[in-house]
Amino acid sequence: MRRVAIVGIGHTKFGVRNASLRELAFEAAREALEDAKLTIDDLDSLIVGIVSAEFAKMVSPGAQIAEYLGINPKGSMRVEAACATGSAAIRAGYMTIASGLSDLVLVVGCEKMRELSTQEGLEIMSKAADTKWEYSFCCTFAGYYAMLANAHMKRYGTTEEQLAMVGVKNHSNALNNPYAHLHKKINIDDVLNSKMVAYPLKLYDSCPLSDGAAAVVLASDELANKFEEPIWISGLGVATDTASMMTRESYTEIRGATLAAREAYKYAKVDPSDIDLAEVHDAFTIGEILAYEDLGFCKKGKGGELVEEGETEIGGKIPVNTDGGLKAKGHPLGATGVSQAVEIVTQLRGEAGKRQVEGAEIGLSHNVGGNGQYIFVTIYKR
Repeated sequence: MRRVAIVGIGHTKFGVRNASLRELAFEAAREALEDAKLTIDDLDSLIVGIVSAEFAKMVSPGAQIAEYLGINPKGSMRVEAACATGSAAIRAGYMTIASGLSDLVLVVGCEKMRELSTQEGLEIMSKAADTKWEYSFCCTFAGYYAMLANAHMKRYGTTEEQLAMVGVKNHSNALNNPYAHLHKKINIDDVLNSKMVAYPLKLYDSCPLSDGAAAVVLASDELANKFEEPIWISGLGVATDTASMMTRESYTEIRGATLAAREAYKYAKVDPSDIDLAEVHDAFTIGEILAYEDLGFCKKGKGGELVEEGETEIGGKIPVNTDGGLKAKGHPLGATGVSQAVEIVTQLRGEAGKRQVEGAEIGLSHNVGGNGQYIFVTIYKR
């Protein structure tokens, strides 16, 4: 099986964008191709990650983006795995190249979420969970993650202040990321005093709804070595948890993340201690604390202490969400996993400026679809 590397990256500003879905995709794709010094004609295929056609008010947004980018008549496809769609798209591109079907693949993740009201957007996202027994009784993702937070607090003593520290850290990191949706410095009191969403999660424990896109160019090993600084996809792990929360064995972990991480570490021949930085799925602050534990960065129940001790800050033992994470960078659903890859490539190239992790050689992304229905863990090396 052939090795696969990222040889080009592109990213739009996340936030409220006065641009269509196809225009956002074009913006990210153009930047990725320019970074790789390629044109659309050099590509073999296109993979587009988009979660919901309802957001974009289209039936087949992937096809319309393919036409807008000018990839026709070469092959294209759309991938969907809820909030982990971007990572699923990268995995699909990886498999396309590793199998020998293609040599150069463009992966674009994008979402246009601000066309609808917050209430409409939350209703669409809630359909990603069990639609018979949970969505129909008005369960939302804030509610699901609140269940996880309450269970973790009860069992391990995790505090609301520790949850708030995740938000404060990620807002601080986002200040040095020009692509981030939220450029606002906050403190613990700001989080604790913000509007309650679903106890104990508050407004500042929650990520914003965002428009945006990100793109990467993937290349086979034969071609990648011709580029100046390829970043290799060295480990992939995937797992799928139950669609319904009521059938979960535990609310103090996302079991699929542990399984996906184990697979990715084995594939890459590394251990958690080898990871220099991580991009994790912090749609809600408890999600980042769970990720610390599920990924093996600390023991179960110690995630709150890890952030409190400053170990996940830039300069700490394991810097997490150096770009601001979903919490402050934003969360255009289909773009998030690709955006995580862009940040890791930027870090491994040494191009992250004020948010640079010195000497970074190995990065990990952790992307959760829904509340754990899809989990992708991907490891990248220089």
